[in-house]
Amino acid sequence: MKIYKIETVQHLNATIEECWDFFSSPKNLQTITPNDMSFEIQDFDGKRMYPGQIITYTLKPLFGIKINWVTIITVSQENQYFIDEQRFGPYALWHHKHFFEPAENGGTKMTDIVHYAIPFGFLGRIMNKLVVNKKINGIFDFRRTKIEELFNSKV
Repeated sequence: MKIYKIETVQHLNATIEECWDFFSSPKNLQTITPNDMSFEIQDFDGKRMYPGQIITYTLKPLFGIKINWVTIITVSQENQYFIDEQRFGPYALWHHKHFFEPAENGGTKMTDIVHYAIPFGFLGRIMNKLVVNKKINGIFDFRRTKIEELFNSKV
């Protein structure tokens, strides 16, 4: 199985506590997900993120096909990092790490690292090259822009 990696780094003009407050709430996932994906949380307990928390949602990531996705927060260290993993969904592997640390010039450095794998062997590798990798990068581009608006556009 081929494992792919995407890493993004973004500076936020906000304290780590402000960043953590936003990103540790599953309710804010919809805000940073492109509208055309029809992201909708189906179930979560309404609590701030904690290890063992399960979040279920539906979305339409490709070709308007609706899928169910279940993630679990496997690790969470307040104001530092958390990891979400797909338990059920379209990927053979989805492991997403989120890190928050003080930036040298003030504010917060946020780093996202995703490791993922596509099922179906050779066909999955072709799909990744033609469609999936571009889609994931497009989602992160959208998130970068949305996060810039939310945290870095304050006058």
